[in-house]
Amino acid sequence: MRLLVSVSDPTEARAALDGGADIIDAKDPTRDSLGAVSDEVLRSIVAAVGGERRVSAALGDAASAPQVARAAQAAAAARAAYVKVGFAGTSDPARVEALIAAAVRGAELVSASVGVIAVAYADAVRAESVPPLCVIDAAERAGAVGVLLDTAFKDQGALFQVMEESAVRYWVRTAHEANLLVALAGRLNGVDLATARALGADVAGVRGAACEGGRTGRIAPERVRALAAVVRQRRVPSSTRGWIPVAEPGSDVTSRATPR
Repeated sequence: MRLLVSVSDPTEARAALDGGADIIDAKDPTRDSLGAVSDEVLRSIVAAVGGERRVSAALGDAASAPQVARAAQAAAAARAAYVKVGFAGTSDPARVEALIAAAVRGAELVSASVGVIAVAYADAVRAESVPPLCVIDAAERAGAVGVLLDTAFKDQGALFQVMEESAVRYWVRTAHEANLLVALAGRLNGVDLATARALGADVAGVRGAACEGGRTGRIAPERVRALAAVVRQRRVPSSTRGWIPVAEPGSDVTSRATPR
């Protein structure tokens, strides 16, 4: 499993790299779950990464096919390897498929190698979006390379508190059967990363757990390093164990004190 760390500027991008992130994700955490940075900031993040890792770019929740196509084209032109598109406020599966297809077309105007990641929300009812399984179907038909299961709202707990672990497992398996890259995110901490790995996710995304001061704080390399150790099944350095909840070696990574 690979670790994706969301960053808001070039300084945070370098901090995430120093901590061992596998994918650098450009996102504005002061906006919504998929807040897009400006084209200028995205270019500066890509420049700071300097080709050392792949960069993904959050495009926000799609408003229209022309809008998402333009956003995907601009991100591809800035040399993002992946673009992430959400569908809050869109409850029609056919429209979701059309929006994904528009993002694919926009990215392909620059490069066929830029992958579109369709974002499903575990809290889809509250987000007024389609159910998570519908996003898998739409992504497969529209030509996306992957899907991400996230939470649209960050005031209700982590992913595994919003959606039962068994349901997440089924969603991951279904997405893999559709030959899609599978990512999980949504206020994940160290224990959640271990669970995501056990469920077979290809990528796990974090923001708040990698920051000093929470989601709107600043990325700390030491925190990223501790999270990367969990992702890679390494012992977390004792100097970082107090910073994030982690699963001890040999423990049941799927057990939690918090009810789901």
